[in-house]
Amino acid sequence: MHLLFTPNHVQLITACYPPSASLLTSGPDYRPNAQELSRLTYYAANKPGKINKLSNELEKRIKLECRKAHSNNPRSRAYFLISLSIFKALTTECRRDISLLTRSLLASVDTVLSTFPSDIEVSAKAANLAWTTFTDGRLVGVDQAVTRDYLSVLERFSKMSRATSSSGDSEFTNRTRLVGLAALNGVVTSEALYSSSTFKDQVSTLVPAILSNLQEIELSVLKDESTNIRQKPLSPYLDEFRTRPAIERHAPSIHLHIDGERGPTKTDVSNACLRALSHLFDHSDGGQIAFVMQAAMAGLDQIRGWGQVGHCCWFAHKATEWTQYQFRDAVPNRLIERLQREQDAPTTTTLHIALADMITTVFTSPIPLVMSTSDVISNLITLVLRRAAIDPTDSLLLALTECIGALGTHVYYADQIHDLASELITRLVSAEATGLLGRERDSGGRSRGQALRALIAGLVGLMCTPARRLENRSSGETPRLEHEIVSSGQKLAESVHSSNGDKPARLSTERTDGEARLTKRTRISPETWQDTLNLICDVDFSVRSDYANALLFYLESEISTRGEYTDGDRVRRNRPLAASQLQQVGDMMAALHGDESTRFLHAIHVYLYILATSPTFHNSAPSPSPPRSTGHRDSADITVIPATPDASHEAIGVAEDRSSPARSQHGRLSLSLPTRTRKLSLVRRIISRLSSRITPSSPPSATASDYRNIASILIRIHEYLPVRGLLAGVPFLLSLSSFADVDESTDRVSVGRILAIREVISRVWLALGRIWDCRELVEMAETALSSMPVSSYLPPEEEARDLGRLADPDVPVQISPVNDADGVWSGVDPEVALNALASSKNALEVTAMDSETLRKRLSTQWTAESAFKDSMEPQSSYDPLRRDGISAQLRLAPALMHIENLSLQSLARSTRGVGVTDLRDALDGRGSMSNPALVNKPPSLSTLDHASTHVDTPFNRFRPARPKPEKPKAAGPSEVRDMLSKLQIGKSGNGSNLLRASFPGLQRQEARKTTSVVPPYKS
Repeated sequence: MHLLFTPNHVQLITACYPPSASLLTSGPDYRPNAQELSRLTYYAANKPGKINKLSNELEKRIKLECRKAHSNNPRSRAYFLISLSIFKALTTECRRDISLLTRSLLASVDTVLSTFPSDIEVSAKAANLAWTTFTDGRLVGVDQAVTRDYLSVLERFSKMSRATSSSGDSEFTNRTRLVGLAALNGVVTSEALYSSSTFKDQVSTLVPAILSNLQEIELSVLKDESTNIRQKPLSPYLDEFRTRPAIERHAPSIHLHIDGERGPTKTDVSNACLRALSHLFDHSDGGQIAFVMQAAMAGLDQIRGWGQVGHCCWFAHKATEWTQYQFRDAVPNRLIERLQREQDAPTTTTLHIALADMITTVFTSPIPLVMSTSDVISNLITLVLRRAAIDPTDSLLLALTECIGALGTHVYYADQIHDLASELITRLVSAEATGLLGRERDSGGRSRGQALRALIAGLVGLMCTPARRLENRSSGETPRLEHEIVSSGQKLAESVHSSNGDKPARLSTERTDGEARLTKRTRISPETWQDTLNLICDVDFSVRSDYANALLFYLESEISTRGEYTDGDRVRRNRPLAASQLQQVGDMMAALHGDESTRFLHAIHVYLYILATSPTFHNSAPSPSPPRSTGHRDSADITVIPATPDASHEAIGVAEDRSSPARSQHGRLSLSLPTRTRKLSLVRRIISRLSSRITPSSPPSATASDYRNIASILIRIHEYLPVRGLLAGVPFLLSLSSFADVDESTDRVSVGRILAIREVISRVWLALGRIWDCRELVEMAETALSSMPVSSYLPPEEEARDLGRLADPDVPVQISPVNDADGVWSGVDPEVALNALASSKNALEVTAMDSETLRKRLSTQWTAESAFKDSMEPQSSYDPLRRDGISAQLRLAPALMHIENLSLQSLARSTRGVGVTDLRDALDGRGSMSNPALVNKPPSLSTLDHASTHVDTPFNRFRPARPKPEKPKAAGPSEVRDMLSKLQIGKSGNGSNLLRASFPGLQRQEARKTTSVVPPYKS
């Protein structure tokens, strides 16, 4: 019965309810009258202006009936449940004008959920209103009341999604969580999340609720379910819901438990969580992914989930997989940022370990990323140095080194590994030279040594990770395909080598297990690695040992081997058909006269000699000093090369030349000039103090383990660089043999050291004999080694370690004193070994020398000073102050032409800048006699000396005029002769004539005039 003067919209709403007598029997669906509901929705759809009144009336009724139902009134409960069904019908039919319903609808849902927070039926009805499906989200974040109610509703459903039953009923708990997760699924598939300004607040509420459920599920179940949701999506429509217009969207239904059916399980809950999480990552952009990751880490903090490292790594992997390709870099970047915020913690926690493992998981996964690897490795190196400064025994260092090595898993451009290694080497050398910040009082240098070891392990990981991934890829290929890849890779690498000379090849071959495999990346150049060679003789043995292993791996897999090869039996033979004769000559010339690999070997031998003979190892990390003033800092950046460079300035010149723009793009990243100069000066000072013999007063500081590492490095050089190792290493062996002589003053400890050195030399001679197939040398070395009084004076080889993994520091084995009777062992006679090697057939064929020439070349006197000089890149002959390298014509031109030749200044690289005056002179025609179009022509009009014609001022009338320049006069014959005499050009001296060399055509004409013609017959 309707009252008089009742508004029409109220009458339409009232007619939708069943009679009061049948309200209790309308469950469990609690549907309104279908015919009256149709009339109501038709009225609202055709009169949008009435929607606001309809929604307000429904909101008022729901709030009233909720208060009554809270007092256990079943009729009121049924009444407001039917009101929610009416709201859903209006939302579905009036989807075009849903913004008019939003405020009242959200306020009603918030009231219902706050009144009945644990009623599953009420919550399911409230979550099934389809508002998230059709809304555009414009009011969320703009309307204060809408935003408050929306966030309140989201918070209530999030609590419901992780609720637990007080009675311990697992089915009831799962059913309750599924209702909350259904609502959260509606949010992550709605524009109310992605198009509003409250995205951060929303994900901060819903992401922790999802993660709390995933942490309770077994990892194997998560892996299976995450695979199933991609293979069997719930609805193809949900994956493209945002691309459909609102008019075509359909809201999913939420169904509760039906009597007789089995209740939901943990698998159903995990499936709902995974779908919500995958949709969230799939539809978020880069900035939103950052907020999601922050919310996830905050959620792990709340539930203390960092202890479950496996679940955390799985989450990081799936977050990267589900994120769009162009936004995936946000996942590891946020993890690294969180790790940086926690870097000053005094002790390592599960948070640090979990974050580091998550970062490694992202980098090593088969999912490609697009990110700035240089920024990532810089941040990781900073973390390593900081954690080492706090605690040298920190377990996080191991995880961080694995993160650094994992950056080499995916090679996105050819120079990536080279660039990353250059950045790491720069920081490594800097830490070795200056120490660690905040550890000025580091007792014993433990923090410094641990930091260096961690960076060395990361460097090895960068090199070996691409090779491991290549092996995994090649394992599934057919032998034929693998053979084609290897052969084509070798041809391509050789062609690039022949065109680029000493430059690293764009495509290189990875040498693993004796086979060459193609990898599309640039090798780490020897010039880049050479900056780290001083670590061979570091003061900390653990650093020396780890670096020796890293150097061995570099010689095996990275160093350029242009013209170097061995047969299957590890013998170096000549291959006349393997390469063209011109290429063989070029390779041999590079080995004889020195390329980057040869200079690298010279540097290795210098540092090995220092390690074997030096009585002290200097720690290059200086003591902390107060910061310099600005003036000193500016002056340190200025480098002046004197007109006559001496030995003390040679390193400065080399450093300046290496950092010049004319260098190759693969050249080493230049270190700071003071650091490099100080390091080179230190090496020169150590070399100058080396003794020629072992004396009891100042014996070498090397241990038996150091001599073992020296032998391993020398043998590895000859195995992988046989030609360059032969030419550079044999003179080093002869010099080291002369150092290991015994005299009357030698004590027992020194005798043990001499015998260790002789064993090193004998082992290297044995390796040389086998590589060059010199049977005489092999038999000689084997006889000498078998005649030792003991089995070996060197410790045994270490057990194989995982490459790129920070292990426990090695403990050195000291030199043991021996009896005087043992000192008679002399090892291999160097002169006899040299003669045998110089007569080797393979060595003669490869070097293209005769026996006498090769012997003379190998017996060249080797000193540490000369080898250190040969390890430097030759300095350019051009001197900007003396203008060396400029041809005679350029030096002669200013004397012959009395003009200001700007082009000459550019060729001579003058330091005078070009200013406005030069531009005006060029526009006026001055200084441009080299241009034929401007010769003998009046200069153009200029405003330089004239006032403006637009403004007439008293200053313009009395302004003096600038005198016009006179026409340049060409030099006369006498002036030319005088100038040639001053420059000493044209005089015959030592068979050279600069003027004739510059004008060969005039020389030929002059020769024709002076030479008399003599006929071949008699007149």
